[in-house]
Amino acid sequence: MVAVRKKKSPLKIGVVDFFSGCGGVSYGFSKIESESATVEIISGVDFDRHSCATYQKMLNRPSHEIDISTLVEEDNPKLDELIASWKLDRFDKIILVGCAPCQGFAAHRKSIKGKDHRRSLFGIFSEIATRISPDAIFMENVPDMFSKKHWQHYLNGRVLLEAAGYHVRSQIFNFADFGLPQERFRAVMMAFKQPFPMPLPIYEQYEHRTVRDAIGHLQELASGGASETDPMHIVSKHRPETIEILKKVPLNGGNRPVGVGPACLDRTREKHGGYTDVYGRLAWDRPAVTITARCRTPSCGRFTHPQQHRGLSVREAALLQGFPPEFVLEGPFDDKYKQVGNAVPPLIATRMGEHMVRVLQGTATDGVTPINGYEKDVIAPVGRGFAVTINGIKRRRKAEDDNARSNSL
Repeated sequence: MVAVRKKKSPLKIGVVDFFSGCGGVSYGFSKIESESATVEIISGVDFDRHSCATYQKMLNRPSHEIDISTLVEEDNPKLDELIASWKLDRFDKIILVGCAPCQGFAAHRKSIKGKDHRRSLFGIFSEIATRISPDAIFMENVPDMFSKKHWQHYLNGRVLLEAAGYHVRSQIFNFADFGLPQERFRAVMMAFKQPFPMPLPIYEQYEHRTVRDAIGHLQELASGGASETDPMHIVSKHRPETIEILKKVPLNGGNRPVGVGPACLDRTREKHGGYTDVYGRLAWDRPAVTITARCRTPSCGRFTHPQQHRGLSVREAALLQGFPPEFVLEGPFDDKYKQVGNAVPPLIATRMGEHMVRVLQGTATDGVTPINGYEKDVIAPVGRGFAVTINGIKRRRKAEDDNARSNSL
């Protein structure tokens, strides 16, 4: 009689998401498909009530409205109570997510030299991680977290994790290389209790998804317009003078012409060539610029529609940020843009989560031919800041992209 081999049960993985926001990482992880693993979102933790409301609606999971920094205060039992309520021992493996607010590290902030408690949040999260002791840890933030002026904040948390027995790796990725229709350079840290490979980009530059791919199918809207079928496809009502500026900006990727709009922008451009994105239009056949919390406002960057004389709708911003078309945000109009801009793109979370699941299963392998040049681990500060470096990379890659596209015609 031939023995029948018993089918191995899928690996049961639980996910706890700190600084969960509207649920970008959790939603992305919930879409991981694997025949040999199941992923269950346990809970989110965030202090923003509108984000928590979105999380609970779209994930159907609790999102605890808590100031995370209080969880490590002496004699505060809340963290232990949360850990006990999650019943983590019912899972084979636990992934802990901790994508702290990026604003404390953002290069454009005027208060960059002042105190900002948000810069210490990665260290606080690392302390929480050592108490939970998950099998894997995921963190995403702006690249300037790795700059000289902020390196110590990152290093403090990393040292805690390494002392707790974790192998920690960090790299800077352009998320467009993973399928996001947006140039979004971000710092990614992963930690496991054994050596592991980092994920590799999926797409070459000429294969990047574009603005047209993401939003080209949506209904045309005027300033202040709203779709009758999609409550998220709604646009700010701009002032008449703003619309007059936008009408003079060339379609499909054009910049604000000199002499149009505030004179201070011309003076700045003349001095150092800056702020060329202000009132600029997105280009149909390229990825979008980085979507931020201020992406509804054309005066805050290149957030004007490629053809229509208006800023982005909430739905357009969300699609460019890798949210699915059925995702609905809670809260006031402006706050929805903030939730979108602050989120880790769900599409990217799925890609990163799939890799982490393979590591936990022991099926991830090191790549031997990384593409697009971002395969190096960050083990020391990345210069004075990454913003200038990114601009240089973007200019170089735009020239390479133009050349590749012309050769393919």
